[in-house]
Amino acid sequence: MHKGLFAGGKVCEDAVMYEQKALHIDLGTGFYRVERIRDASVLGPIDFGFREWRRSRAFCFGGGAFMGSVLPGSNRLMFTGESPCWGGFYVSTMGGAALTFEDVGLNYVALSGRAAVPSALILRREGQEEVEIEIVPVEVGALRLRCEGEDREAGWKALERRMWDRYASTFSNPPRVLAVGPAALATDFGAIASSKIDSKGPTHVDCWAGRGGLGSRMAREHNILAVVFGGSHVDRDLDDRKLADRYFEQRYKMRMMIKDAEATRKYRYDPDLKTGGTLGVNFTKLKDKVLHFNYRSVEWPKERRLALHAELVSHYLEQFNRETIEKKQFSHCGEPCPAVCKKMNGPYKKDYEPYQTFGPLCGIYDQRAAERAVGFADLMGFDTISAGGVVAWLLELVDDGIVEPGAWQLPGRPKFSPDGFRVTEDSEHNASLVTTLLQGIIERRPGLDLSQGARVLADRLGAQTGRLREVRDRLVVNCSGEQGWMVPNQYWVPGMFSPMPVMGKYYSYYGEDFVPPRELGRMNAGRMVAELMLDNLGFCRFHREWAEELVPTVFREFWEQDVDLTAHHRALARRINAYNRSSFYESQRTVAVLHGFLRRKAEEGTPRPELEAWLQRFDADPREAARDFWYEIRKGVDEALER
Repeated sequence: MHKGLFAGGKVCEDAVMYEQKALHIDLGTGFYRVERIRDASVLGPIDFGFREWRRSRAFCFGGGAFMGSVLPGSNRLMFTGESPCWGGFYVSTMGGAALTFEDVGLNYVALSGRAAVPSALILRREGQEEVEIEIVPVEVGALRLRCEGEDREAGWKALERRMWDRYASTFSNPPRVLAVGPAALATDFGAIASSKIDSKGPTHVDCWAGRGGLGSRMAREHNILAVVFGGSHVDRDLDDRKLADRYFEQRYKMRMMIKDAEATRKYRYDPDLKTGGTLGVNFTKLKDKVLHFNYRSVEWPKERRLALHAELVSHYLEQFNRETIEKKQFSHCGEPCPAVCKKMNGPYKKDYEPYQTFGPLCGIYDQRAAERAVGFADLMGFDTISAGGVVAWLLELVDDGIVEPGAWQLPGRPKFSPDGFRVTEDSEHNASLVTTLLQGIIERRPGLDLSQGARVLADRLGAQTGRLREVRDRLVVNCSGEQGWMVPNQYWVPGMFSPMPVMGKYYSYYGEDFVPPRELGRMNAGRMVAELMLDNLGFCRFHREWAEELVPTVFREFWEQDVDLTAHHRALARRINAYNRSSFYESQRTVAVLHGFLRRKAEEGTPRPELEAWLQRFDADPREAARDFWYEIRKGVDEALER
């Protein structure tokens, strides 16, 4: 990889063409080749991954144009491929891991074929031109082992530790280990996980490419359970802090780290709210907009939702602030970053969405109980957002008597109402049911087989119980094609329930304001283009406040590429949109989420005549109104991307 360095808009004498390297591996034959890319249509890992997905449905990972640089957030590792749960091209990202991946001297890796036995892929480059490649057998039982002296090292953590102990000494610098857990083999929504490395090896600070089930894709389609990579390759990067500061000073009149600290205040610490991180800030600000008990709360009056926040969520939030914020248990993903967004309590990392889906959505309002649920889901390698959404649905089926507790080896029904809820005891009771259900999913017990996804399971449960409509109506997911599904991100806004080609990420507008659906579709498309650009350049979206504005300038000057990045990524979004198509909701509860949002905005006094008109239509016929609302969003998306 060669980079042309620019200062003050002038090309340095040693600037050369922007060249990239991709390693293609056929896991079935062991054949591999290195491709040198000088193609203006491939600017980053999403371009490359989409190209390879179209050609051969390859599974790919790689870093962006600035991996290894001093720019904060520029070392995200990007994964692309066919999502087994969503059912189309998907992008999933992992913080910090590209900092080590750069040591391999590659931009991208593309995997095709299937290893003969469950295996680990080893990528090592120690000074030489060629990358050493090993495909070594892995015992599936390693996913269920506990490593001596480390009580929490089960599941993917056990596999990661085994790979580290076996291979770390063969690298001159500490390598990074990617691993999957049992969920990748048992379900279609298994994640890829990796720990931040320190001098002693993997730490408690874990990083995830969680959404989209690409861990399941890597394990089930390619028979790869782990990847170990690293080396000593030294490349030329944007490592001149003075040059980086110059870009920021020209745009913002402040140095890079000062601007980044300002832009990432939410993720570090917000003194106005006296909390920090996604968990602290969101639970502080959302209040009556938090989603409870498998979304039942969207049909409750505002007074009841506010009371629930005051009585239960406040306990949950107070524990977090006392244990994590006051003690400043902060860390980062592996690259030095002022956001220090990893909010910890000992071995537990506290992010909003896992602690929301395995928190209020499952009727859990105590951090100890939530740690039990999230901790188990994490170790098993689930996409915790999807796992929490699915388990909340299963709990409601039991609570409503559609499925009896004994059918899933549960000792009783959940406490699934705020009335008389005991915050500690009932949270712990619900958490115990959650872990039993998760264990049943891993073991693929009768009625809990999610190997083909949640919508297929809903149809099976509906057939078994004779109550198909009731089973489906309680499952809140976005739909794609015949079987594709995705538990939505946990914000009660229409943007998270939009017909976008990629859902489960932030490729849509999720502002709290009411926007007419056609306009919302156009805004969604704009957000998809901007988020794709950040992903394609390898940036963490937590830095988007400045990165969306400044990175295009830095890219053009640093790489000597005369590229309109907005037009480039609109074209990429348009192509993805042509292949991936959402389908309308199957669930009445999802319709209720939209209906409740419109009702809430009307109660808040939103002065939009379109809001009143849509609310009247939802009041008259919710499902037909939701269908029209959904199609209007889709039209807006298509119009914006076709420009």
